[in-house]
Amino acid sequence: MKKLMLGIIALAAWPGGALLAQDLTGTWQGTLSANNRDLRTVIKISKADGNALKAVLYSIDQGGQGLAGAATLQGQGVKITIPGIGGTYEGKLNTDGKSITGTWSQGGPTPLALNLTRATEETAWAIPEPPAPPKPMAANASAVFEVATIKPSKPDTPGKAFLVRGREFSTLNTTLSDIITFAYGIHARQITGGPAWLETEKFDLLAKPEGEGQPSQSQWKTMVQKLLADRFKFTFHRDKKELSVYAIVVGKNGPKLTKSEGDPNGLPGLFFRGLGVLPARNATMADFAGVMQGAVLDRPVVDQTGLSGRFDFTLTWTPDEFQFGGLGVRVPPPADNAAAPPDLFTAMQEQLGLKLEATKAPAEVFVVDRVEKPSEN
Repeated sequence: MKKLMLGIIALAAWPGGALLAQDLTGTWQGTLSANNRDLRTVIKISKADGNALKAVLYSIDQGGQGLAGAATLQGQGVKITIPGIGGTYEGKLNTDGKSITGTWSQGGPTPLALNLTRATEETAWAIPEPPAPPKPMAANASAVFEVATIKPSKPDTPGKAFLVRGREFSTLNTTLSDIITFAYGIHARQITGGPAWLETEKFDLLAKPEGEGQPSQSQWKTMVQKLLADRFKFTFHRDKKELSVYAIVVGKNGPKLTKSEGDPNGLPGLFFRGLGVLPARNATMADFAGVMQGAVLDRPVVDQTGLSGRFDFTLTWTPDEFQFGGLGVRVPPPADNAAAPPDLFTAMQEQLGLKLEATKAPAEVFVVDRVEKPSEN
């Protein structure tokens, strides 16, 4: 009798023939209406390590490049995160397992409706082939600018920028100190002995490389180093000095990072979407440390995570008045908002599984031997 009763209870827990354990893996698709455009969206979900689920999002009307993320299913609740663009999808899986009703959020104040249906081979939308990566510059090529113009920046121009568009390199509102830190991957505190104008006079630079092919990140930096020597007559010698630094290390519960689906040889994408909002795509930990060092923090930043490879993530925090000096902007006082993101140290632990530790370490410093203001174009 006891066995029979258990059987009846088990059948009662299976209402209407609905599955007890829904399967989220497969291809899902739907149309997102954003900025007066209808964007066909495809999300492919598959199993990752253990019981985890990974997701790859394609906005097929904006190209065929996939964006890596993660998916979870709790009961009928679906959540998909795409860290490289700060995107989140939340919805409810219908009992038939063939559709999801939900919304897409990506930094805007109001989530956008996005309802997904499970695609079959017959109904699946074709995903366009991503554009072929540009032909790389030969490793043994002469990494030098064929043409470069340097002009004083317009007075009172806010912020600063380093940009690569195809085979064009440019800077906006950058001091010579900024350009040196970019070229050699150091912090401004690692430059000593230069004249005062090194950190006060600002320049706009526009340059194109000699030869053919897309330069790598190291080739761009080599070209800028040569330009510094040629146009600014910059020479220096290296020394060692103990400096206050920040070290990026892995937190006690391990990293929370998504492996990138991008070109392993491509340039990283780390562009602030506002103060305290940093989407990162195809970025190494060294790339991340370099951006935090150059734009956000007031001391050198060293990568001590031991993590290799490239990652997609978005880091969101509430900056304080000591941050973003590297961008030449002033951070306003934080608003009294309980829903505001956490401070940088907390955000890195909660969102990335990484820690930012203040410490002292021997660091290389550049002692300026000679420098001149740039020659006329």
